[in-house]
Amino acid sequence: MNEGYYLEDLEIGMSASFSKTVTDADIVLFAGVSGDMNPVHLSQEFAEQTMFKGRIAHGMLSAGFISAAFGTRLPGPGCIYLSQSLRFRAPVKVGDTVTAKVTVKAMDMERRRVTFDTVCTVRDRVVVDGEALLMVASRAEATQAAE
Repeated sequence: MNEGYYLEDLEIGMSASFSKTVTDADIVLFAGVSGDMNPVHLSQEFAEQTMFKGRIAHGMLSAGFISAAFGTRLPGPGCIYLSQSLRFRAPVKVGDTVTAKVTVKAMDMERRRVTFDTVCTVRDRVVVDGEALLMVASRAEATQAAE
């Protein structure tokens, strides 16, 4: 593993984050990739008539930043996402900087499973939170694969 952590390197309470400022292009591209063309994301005129009073980013775009934190920060390259619960708490708009933070909550060394608390914030406001389960490679497993 070039970067990141093996199962044995992790400890309860460890955390990492990934931040990204959401652009109009991010929303349009996410709509194209996901197929979610809901006008609350794409049409200012439509979105002004909603409770949000303007366009909002897809909730799953913010959730994707959680995946980025896992794949690039903690545990890092090679981890396998098994499940994720999500609660969407507040809207994200163009220009908002979303910070996804992942924190080790529990570990099952025998099954190589790690449970994380996950939260996305804009400034101090929680926009998404939940819990994720990942499979993380052990040092012994990596050594066997290299042989």
